[in-house]
Amino acid sequence: MSEIKKAVLAYSGGLDTSVILKWLQDTYQCEVVTFTADLGQGEELEPARAKALKMGIKPENIFIDDLREEFVRDFVFPMFRANTVYEGEYLLGTSIARPLIAKRLIDISNQTGADAISHGATGKGNDQVRFELGAYALKPGIKIIAPWREWDLLSREKLMAYAENAGIPIDMKHKQGGSPYSMDANLLHISFEGRHLEDPSAEAEESMWRWTVSPEKAPDAAEYLDLEYERGDIVALNGERMSAAAVLTKLNALGGKHGIGRLDLVENRYVGMKSRGCYETPGGTIMLKAHRAIESITLDREVAHLKDDLMPRYASMIYNGYWWSPERKALQTLIDHTQQSVNGWVRVKLYKGNVIVVGRDSKTDSLFDSSIATFEDDKGAYDQKDAAGFIKLNALRMRIAANLKNRK
Repeated sequence: MSEIKKAVLAYSGGLDTSVILKWLQDTYQCEVVTFTADLGQGEELEPARAKALKMGIKPENIFIDDLREEFVRDFVFPMFRANTVYEGEYLLGTSIARPLIAKRLIDISNQTGADAISHGATGKGNDQVRFELGAYALKPGIKIIAPWREWDLLSREKLMAYAENAGIPIDMKHKQGGSPYSMDANLLHISFEGRHLEDPSAEAEESMWRWTVSPEKAPDAAEYLDLEYERGDIVALNGERMSAAAVLTKLNALGGKHGIGRLDLVENRYVGMKSRGCYETPGGTIMLKAHRAIESITLDREVAHLKDDLMPRYASMIYNGYWWSPERKALQTLIDHTQQSVNGWVRVKLYKGNVIVVGRDSKTDSLFDSSIATFEDDKGAYDQKDAAGFIKLNALRMRIAANLKNRK
């Protein structure tokens, strides 16, 4: 283990990563660099600096980075250009954050001359795969330390005992049992796993939800929202231009207020097991519905269908950790090409857990031709007699097969 001189640790300052920090110092006897990412999780991150300093980390080896704008602009928005949904429901809030964390871990390792990175993902989960596939794609020779695959601290009690023996401060919430759930949050979503949710037949407790009111308690009055699009991305809400992070922050607040974006899901993990999780993705739920609406009038039919065919593959790439793979990059190039014409606006109505599209238009790129689609006199814009030949030609193979069957 002595060949590792310096390791960059993905560090939250919580119990688990504080134990990992000390364990790296004791087990690998290496210099540790801490990296704490602000992805919009809504927590004060500066305490992580104080904790790292207290554990002997040099000030120049402590990185606390505000990545909110990069996260939404370069990861969330590209994913939503594809209308990405995993297994029909999951909007990939945890999955899409991991490639950015992996990228930053590698950036810092290059900047500080570290020869290893370390993370706190368990050997049962998807995150170990996502972090490490990303790291190897960006720096093939990097060494990776995954403590949960090496140590014997496989219970909360053992972690607490190690922390106490090492003099690591234990917050009162941990002494009292902490949250009954394992949670992950960023600007796109917050997730809940474990404990009560490990019984897939048990309804999630109402007190668990953090970002959304229940639809039953949402306002009785609907709220209208206009979203303006340029090349497939939202650039303004109700006429106010905003940064990518500001857009998602605003959508989260509005969606949460109206009880939008709750999901209770049993998903298939990459490592082979089924896992139940609950998710709140209020802003993402609005984005998905609105984006499909603007595409409905600006995309060619076959292009739209091709995107729908490819989307499950794209979703699986993100879920399984292949953001930095050549196939994801190639597919992103195709998706982004289709978005050149996705410009215009969408109006949605938010009401008691629902996102209802009530209008959409594009002054420059709409393919909707009312002179052809009308039920009134189209003045010859569409010759209905043409349909007969079209139908007969498309029925030809079935007519041939039926005639053959009748002859037998």
